[in-house]
Order: sequence, then C-alpha cells, then structure tokens
Amino acid sequence: MRASRLVSLLMLLQARQPRTADELAAELEVSPRTVYRDIEALSAAGIPVYGESGHDGGYRLVDGYRTQLTGLTRQEAEALFLAGLPAAASGLGLGPVAANTARKLLAALPAELRTHADRVRERFHLDAASWYHGPEATPQLPTVSDAVWQQRRVRIRYQRWAAPHEASRTVEPHGVVLKAGQWYLVARRSGEFRTYRVARIVEAVLLDEPFERAESFELGRYWSDYLEDFDARRHRGEAVLRLSPEGVRLLPQLAEPAIARAAASGVVEADGWTRVVVPIEQPEQAVHDLLRLGPLAEVVAPQELRDRLAEALTSMLRRYAEVSG
Repeated sequence: MRASRLVSLLMLLQARQPRTADELAAELEVSPRTVYRDIEALSAAGIPVYGESGHDGGYRLVDGYRTQLTGLTRQEAEALFLAGLPAAASGLGLGPVAANTARKLLAALPAELRTHADRVRERFHLDAASWYHGPEATPQLPTVSDAVWQQRRVRIRYQRWAAPHEASRTVEPHGVVLKAGQWYLVARRSGEFRTYRVARIVEAVLLDEPFERAESFELGRYWSDYLEDFDARRHRGEAVLRLSPEGVRLLPQLAEPAIARAAASGVVEADGWTRVVVPIEQPEQAVHDLLRLGPLAEVVAPQELRDRLAEALTSMLRRYAEVSG
C-alpha cells in the first residue's frame, strides 16, 4: 500500500511543483505527517526531492528529473483505456493525436496488460450523446479549446435568446465541458464566470492576449454548482399533479429528473392515483412538458396551468375533428 502511495507521490511532484505537504496530503488522503515520512523515504531511495521554505515554497524534484511510467496494475491498464473519449477528442481537433497516443500506450504495456486493455476496448464503448438528437455543429470548438490550452483571451460572436440576439464578447476561457453531446465554454468576463453553448458561437478569434487563470477555479466544482443554480433559476414555480399508476411507473422516462425526484414523495389517494408536487418552468414550457404524460396525469394546480393545458387539448381535439370530418 505504501509503495503505491510513494509512486503516486512521485507522479504528483512530476505533474506540478512545488507542492506543499498539505496539498500532497489532501491529494493522497493522508496526514501531512505521513507525507513528511514518505518524502524522507523517496529521498533515501535516491529520488532527488527537496523542500523550499517561504510563500512559494514546497517540495520539488531536481530540475530535469523524470521517472518512466512503470508499475501499472491490471486494473489501472483497463481504466486507462476506459478513460478514452474518441468523439470528444475529435471534436477538440485531437482525434488523430488521441488515437496515436493510445497506440503508443498499448505498445508500451507488457503482453498480459495489453491483452486486458484490448478486452476493455472490445467490450465497452462510451457514447456521450443524448438519444434522438444528432451531434451539434461546433465549428468554433477547436479555436475555443486552443484558447483554453494556451490561456489566451478569445473574442466571440455569440447568438443569444434575449435581445440583442447577437453579441460580441472578449472572454478568458477556463475550460470546456461536454454535457449530453453538447459542448459548453466556461469563461471569465468582467471578473465573473459565465457559460456559453459552443454551438451558438458563430465566430471565435484567438487573441494574442494571455491571462492568468483564477487560482481557486475548479472546473468540475463550477459545473456542478452551475447545474444546480440553473435548475433553481428555471424552475420558478410548482404544480400539483395526479398521476395514474402507469404514470408513476413511466414518469422517469417521460419527465426530466427533477420532476421524477419530486414525484418520489407523492401520496397515493383512495382511487390509486398519486398526488405529487413538482417543479415547473414558465407555464408555456410546462404545458409542452406535461403534454408528454397525456392521459396518465391530471394538473390540479395552479389553475392557470390547468386552463392552458385544457386549451391546448381542446385545440388538438378540434384539429383532429376537422381532419376526420
């Protein structure tokens, strides 16, 4: 166990330095005291690691020292090839590079591990796109990703829902996210982080203007907070529904997760139908969403939503009656 941790410690120092004992302890999920002992062990084993004091201090490796990637376990070799995202790499303009990297890694593995890696590639495939939607056209994605890698500002021309429908912005790109087959740019503008759908960027110009990344920024944490805030902002109201037993069963397939989660705490009434309170967006959007449930659900409240749904159904019935006649 300690040997594996020592290898991990060495890899962390190779990836970025200096690293303080507290930072290394957090990464390895051990105490700083354990890190001190491990640093001593590495030094005793001949690894040229040393510590620097001061504000910018920490542990470093002697300049130019690198170790080879060795000691992969079977599970690590399998996980290595599970981590591949061919479609994502292609979207970023790195498809051939990713494929070539995989070939080199595969060739470098011992025969036994190479066999296990091949088994993973033959048996598991990741398709990140959502059902019933083709991939979005994202011609500006390579430029945007270049700006992220190079830490340079980029000027974008962006299509918005609100007026004015097209706006120009100069932003500091901190990362890109692939969500259900759609790419998003996370960038800082005027000191605040914002999210832009890459498919709506109609022009992107990479500027010769470097910027300093926000030290505290973590892309994964930002995205998680963004999704939570997004749901809170768009779900501005609630609706009371009655769901048939079949409606309860099919709800996770017919409605978004936020509605399905809320419905899990519903109350079953005497006739077998379940009364639930679910979050909704604006009434116009809620009508479209709830029409999916058809006769499996009844809107009880608010009255405005009930009336709008009744109007939509009456209009549909009239249209079908005209066609039949």
